[in-house]
Amino acid sequence: MAALVTGGSRGIGKATVLALEKRGCSVTFVYHSNAQAAYELCGQITDSGGKVQALQADISKEEEIQRIVQTAKEKWGKLDYVIHCAGVMKDRAFVDLSSDEWDEILDTNLKSAYLITRYSIPYLMESKCGRIILLSSQAAETGSCNHAHYAAAKAGIRGLAYTLAKELGKYNITVNIVSPGRIRTDMIEERKKGRIEEWMRITPLGRLGEPEEVAEPIAFLCSEGAGYITGANINISGGLLMG
Repeated sequence: MAALVTGGSRGIGKATVLALEKRGCSVTFVYHSNAQAAYELCGQITDSGGKVQALQADISKEEEIQRIVQTAKEKWGKLDYVIHCAGVMKDRAFVDLSSDEWDEILDTNLKSAYLITRYSIPYLMESKCGRIILLSSQAAETGSCNHAHYAAAKAGIRGLAYTLAKELGKYNITVNIVSPGRIRTDMIEERKKGRIEEWMRITPLGRLGEPEEVAEPIAFLCSEGAGYITGANINISGGLLMG
């Protein structure tokens, strides 16, 4: 099986690349700027006999998405799984939020989800067992102070995924959402100072999650055993969100 993973050089994306490779999947992953991290991950996988390629791209650009999808398909001869992990969060109170800042976050988090699925679907149809997994966030349900643009984008991903699940079911393509809570990634590490005690009080499991604890459910959603799961939203938040 062949997978395309965005945001694959670090955090949840990196853990997902490793989880899929461990299951024998050939993986193309996309990174934005950290070439050293991408190089090291490729080395780790190839040294263990795995199949991987890394592609640099700005996923907010349509021509870049077209290129990476086409390259991924040409590399492995097919495309079975698309996992969209890439995203960006920037802090800005809504009253100070410029239209340029709004567009940047919506383009990187939501428009990119539209583009990656739009250009991948023809190849997933050929696969006859395609899987799409889009990452949303707890912020889509709870909101997040100083992150209206991010929360709106992540909520939009849910609407997109639910619609795609209905439209693509006839092609045996499943579409699901994974919504992480506070996971130990660069994004959270940058924002936990002075807030970690508060976060732990409202999280029943009382700790941050690990990227691998998100990656393993993603890998399961790609498996044959998840073939009858579509249109689902899986909260991985230590109980912060329930239902």
